[in-house]
Amino acid sequence: MKPIVQISLDLINIDEALETAALAMRAGVDWLEAGTPLILAEGLHGVRKLREAFPGVPIVADLKTMDGGYLEAEMMARAGATHVVVMARAHAETIKCVVQAGKDFGAKVMGDNMVCESMVDGAKFLEDLGCDYVIHHIGYDERRGIAASGQRMPSPLDQLREVVEAVNIPVQAVGGLSLEQAIQCPQYGAPLVVLGAPLTIDADSFKTASGDLEGSLRMICEAIHSQTTVLPKKT
Repeated sequence: MKPIVQISLDLINIDEALETAALAMRAGVDWLEAGTPLILAEGLHGVRKLREAFPGVPIVADLKTMDGGYLEAEMMARAGATHVVVMARAHAETIKCVVQAGKDFGAKVMGDNMVCESMVDGAKFLEDLGCDYVIHHIGYDERRGIAASGQRMPSPLDQLREVVEAVNIPVQAVGGLSLEQAIQCPQYGAPLVVLGAPLTIDADSFKTASGDLEGSLRMICEAIHSQTTVLPKKT
């Protein structure tokens, strides 16, 4: 699978999100993500505005569904989302409902294994229930809390190869990756590369990062797109 670059619009203002999305598309980004902060701040109005501004571009609605799976997925799809996110820690019936709604309304389902006791088992669980993608995710608060205690900050790269080897659907690694680590993801077998905090979003103020963001994004996209995803041999 050719690597895909997704930008996470973890912003709290739709106008800034639209400006950042336009900049990202010029730089070569493939998918846009209406991040959780944007959906909380703007509701599905934010997804609709992104769809109006970028027809034909895949849009991920990262609402992190935990219950009411069918309705939430339906609403996101009707607003223009092509991909919706459900949590592995949700009840199996919720995940099944999101998958069914995805089929009914033409949206792909991304299952997020954040805070699973076993990240590998969580990924398998999501695949078994019909998710189209796995998001291998170390959460924002978890990373910061562990780092504040003086321990090594966990990274999704710690178990990324194991997760990739455990499933037969594409995997995305999320959670505090550096620029170099994000670019390396296809070499771990994870072709869906997310650019978010701290690469494009100031994680403390939830504002677009300063500096030549478009130029930086263009170089990142070129580096990722030039690769071939290295898939592990399944045993």
